[in-house]
Amino acid sequence: MESVAVMSGALPVSLIEHGKMVTVARIQGRDKVKAFLADLGFVEGAKVMVISEVSGNIIFRVKEARIALGKEMASRIMVH
Repeated sequence: MESVAVMSGALPVSLIEHGKMVTVARIQGRDKVKAFLADLGFVEGAKVMVISEVSGNIIFRVKEARIALGKEMASRIMVH
């Protein structure tokens, strides 16, 4: 049985290949996590690019900023 994320076409951003631009579909987690990520620009509808991965952190471009998140936090960001 497929997970809800796969059936809806959304994947965790941590699984996206480097250099690909994606759109945030939703954020999974508690309100505190959602607020933290929203403050960084990870909100529904936002365009983000996975730039690279360094020492277990994923580097993103959100708007004109570069942001590094650990894989665990990045896995809460669902994109399509």
